[in-house]
Amino acid sequence: MSKPEFKITPEKTTHLGAVETLLDQAFGPGRFAKTAYRLREGVDPVSDLGFVGFLGADLVASIQFWPIKIAENTQTLLLGPLVVDPVYRGRGWGLELIATGLSQAKKLGYDLVILVGDEPYYARQGFKQVPPGQLTLPGPCDPQRLLYCELQKGVIGTVNGRVSKFF
Repeated sequence: MSKPEFKITPEKTTHLGAVETLLDQAFGPGRFAKTAYRLREGVDPVSDLGFVGFLGADLVASIQFWPIKIAENTQTLLLGPLVVDPVYRGRGWGLELIATGLSQAKKLGYDLVILVGDEPYYARQGFKQVPPGQLTLPGPCDPQRLLYCELQKGVIGTVNGRVSKFF
């Protein structure tokens, strides 16, 4: 008998309940108090950039991207949340989801992705620390955890200021 294979598929509305359950298990209710959630409130994620990971029939991972605005730049995304069932962490599945999402975002014409996270982990997919003072979020954020990935070379040098929701 073979082991089930990890498979990434586009997120569907039928997956949302399982995704929320996974997020609750991994991050708990305190996740809603984080600054990144201020940018998600009242805004839908980009539907073409939601992906889920299955192990057999079990949904075990998810990634979403949200539209945001920095000054007049409207081709920017906020990555997150990214979640992998704690039982299956360390297998590279989160990195696979990130690669899938970034590739699709570039195809769709987005030029920049930001997130709040651990640089050693996200650097494996090309994320770097935002230069100090270049971007501000609508709430507290450790500046060392504010990261970016350029989908179009040089775009980080063209944005400066407050990150806000994109409606």
